[in-house]
Amino acid sequence: MIFVEDERVKLNGVVLPGLIKSIEVTETAKVDEQEVEGSATKPKQATGYEDAKVNIELVIDDTESQTKYERYAVLREIFRKPGQSVPQPIPIVCEDAAAHGVEKVIFKRLTHKGENKKSQLVASLELWEYIPQTITAAKSSGSGQSSGNTQSSSISGAKAPAVSSGLGGEYQEYLSSDRGTASAADLKKRKRMESKRNKSPAVDNAKAEGVLGKIAALPY
Repeated sequence: MIFVEDERVKLNGVVLPGLIKSIEVTETAKVDEQEVEGSATKPKQATGYEDAKVNIELVIDDTESQTKYERYAVLREIFRKPGQSVPQPIPIVCEDAAAHGVEKVIFKRLTHKGENKKSQLVASLELWEYIPQTITAAKSSGSGQSSGNTQSSSISGAKAPAVSSGLGGEYQEYLSSDRGTASAADLKKRKRMESKRNKSPAVDNAKAEGVLGKIAALPY
């Protein structure tokens, strides 16, 4: 029997070796069943859809240039490259998969089976649909944002914004006033006090020359 390879399927840019025996694409809905006490029926609640699954079977024969095991090694290279520790999403080019909107997959499982009476390998590929998830970071607000802004300002050397102390408006006005300078009324009061003190008899306002003359005229 002669198998003609139609090259219908590409996985990660590589044409799958061998003859495609079958392709099966499955889509499943997520449904939860609720148990109700005293009721024989279980109400069902649809919650979404599961990722699609693609199952492919290949028949791999020997060729003039490669053995079936050498050709199978191509599948092993797609499934797991040397040194690869985590499966990576890969593109798939397949009409059957495209009919279900599947463009990227995770290579979930790879198996092969050989039979004694046949010089063939039957390889099975299990692929799961990969749908990338977009995570949007929400901008924080409130005290957390204020503290974050203050920290970034201090690191960059920019002037940090003024932080409210929670004091009353009148006290803030008092603090901002020129409270170290006496008012005009206080200055007038101070001048009146100095004028009265100068006129008081307790104040010695005599000149030194006159006092010395009087002391010299005293009889001793």
